[in-house]
Amino acid sequence: IILYSGDKIYDNYYPDLKGRVHFTSNDVQSGDASINVTNLQLSDIGTYQCKVKKAPGVANKKVLLTVLVKPSGTRCFVDGSEEIGNDFKLKCEPKEGSLPLRYEWQKLSDSQKMPTPWLAEMTSPVISVKNASSEYSGTYSCTVQNRVGSDQCMLRLDVVPPSNRAGTIAGAIIGTLLALVFIGAILFCCHRKRREEKYEKEVHHDIREDVPPPKSRTSTARSYIGSNHSSLGSMSPSNMEGYSKNLYNQVPSEDFERAPQSPTLAPAKVAAPNLSRMGAVPVMIPAQSKDGSI
Repeated sequence: IILYSGDKIYDNYYPDLKGRVHFTSNDVQSGDASINVTNLQLSDIGTYQCKVKKAPGVANKKVLLTVLVKPSGTRCFVDGSEEIGNDFKLKCEPKEGSLPLRYEWQKLSDSQKMPTPWLAEMTSPVISVKNASSEYSGTYSCTVQNRVGSDQCMLRLDVVPPSNRAGTIAGAIIGTLLALVFIGAILFCCHRKRREEKYEKEVHHDIREDVPPPKSRTSTARSYIGSNHSSLGSMSPSNMEGYSKNLYNQVPSEDFERAPQSPTLAPAKVAAPNLSRMGAVPVMIPAQSKDGSI
């Protein structure tokens, strides 16, 4: 871990101790090879050997190094229910600390006397309490020690009457029943909503037939068209164009557009001399209302 030779010091051999090991003597050449180790750690535990070469011979010595850690992070707590008549334990646990460890319990309140049943466990990390009573209530301390230090923790013990277990059980049962009722209500609402959505989808996809148009309007429109065709035969060519415009403007478009038109009676195909020989007389046709009446 460190070497002195030829008036020079070499300490780069062991990385874990680099910078933490030094020769104690300022005159190492005289034969004093004592060293100092600073900032001790648990990894430093082990056996070390010192070898000195000096005429007329060589001498060596082995040394065992033990590193101790003082107690720290000690925690005191109660393991169990602090009720009258119950059994529980008082525990004292340090987070760190090298063995051997010594424990000491003390009572800091009331008469400052430990209960008689506990005297046998005053130096133990765990005190077992049997058939607890209200006299055990108070503040306690636990001190942990070893060769290099000590640590302490505090504990407040309150022994109370037993709770109403019947009421607790009844409350738990009632709470469970209410929870079940609430869950059942949610499920019922979800099921009902799904049924409504399913019904809406089925109704939406139904195929519905349109209501047929009234027969009266169709027959009226046809009869009206027929009368127009017959009357066209008696009209003169001079009156045909004006008559057709007035007729189409007066007849309701809703019924008339749906009626089929006959191409055989087109006014343009009848010549004026023929109309005269047929005895056609120009007449005015009264307007027809929507319901077909004249």
